[in-house]
Amino acid sequence: MNEDVERSVQEEVPVRLIKPSGEKGKPTVDMNQVVGTSDILFICLDTLRYDVAVQEQEAGNTPVLNQYGPWEKCQAPGNFTYPSHHAMFAGFLPCRYDAKNVADRELLFFPQSIGLGKKPPEGTYCFSGSTIMEGLVQDGYDTWCVGGVAFFDKRSDIGKVFPGCFQKSFWNPSFGCPVKDSTKNQVDFILKKISVADTEKRIFMYLNVDAIHYPNYFYLEGASGDSVLSHAAALRYADQELGRLFEGWKEKRGSTFVICCSDHGTCYGEDGCQFHGINHPVVNTIPYKHFFI
Repeated sequence: MNEDVERSVQEEVPVRLIKPSGEKGKPTVDMNQVVGTSDILFICLDTLRYDVAVQEQEAGNTPVLNQYGPWEKCQAPGNFTYPSHHAMFAGFLPCRYDAKNVADRELLFFPQSIGLGKKPPEGTYCFSGSTIMEGLVQDGYDTWCVGGVAFFDKRSDIGKVFPGCFQKSFWNPSFGCPVKDSTKNQVDFILKKISVADTEKRIFMYLNVDAIHYPNYFYLEGASGDSVLSHAAALRYADQELGRLFEGWKEKRGSTFVICCSDHGTCYGEDGCQFHGINHPVVNTIPYKHFFI
């Protein structure tokens, strides 16, 4: 196969795999075609609210993410980082907002030992082990984690739990929430890493983007405190940096399936509520999408 034809075939594969959203519980992508043929990039825009994500999407302020379709309104797996990620890493990604029972979920990953039935749903990657990452390692993947918030910083016992689920885990203070250039620093680091990575071995990478988390006031000129406005400004900043990540990944790695979502939202005074770790509609409602780059 000559180079032009091979490139054409590779570019056509993602188009065939993604299907329009249809009946609840029916897959939009066949993960059994993804696993083994594509890298998987799981990006968590930590703390991103659904209402803000849609607002910025409709205003055209997130052109990178807008290229890959609209946000889907979903239920958060948990109301703060720790429970949400335990669920997601076990295969329970954000659930469609209008789901009425477990059968309404689109399961990309199926934990075969959890008692959901012996037969995996159509299009689902059935994995063994306690996490998606354990299952993918058995299928030849390298699993990487690039941390952001303190639950990934490895500086405490609890901060070592999630990084310990991966074969390779990375964090340094320049990736932390108080650093205005945190996402730029993460993307710079990732692009250097993949430039020397083995192209014959598929990568599952989890990236925790913490720019939208507190504090975020410094993304809004003149702001002295965090607000919904600075939350939106932080999303616009992250979108720019994700553009560099996607371009670099396409150049170095080729076919890649991306899962992009929030883990929970957060309150800025709604009904007297602040922060997250509580059940409130803006905490429990989050944006989700998956796509190929």
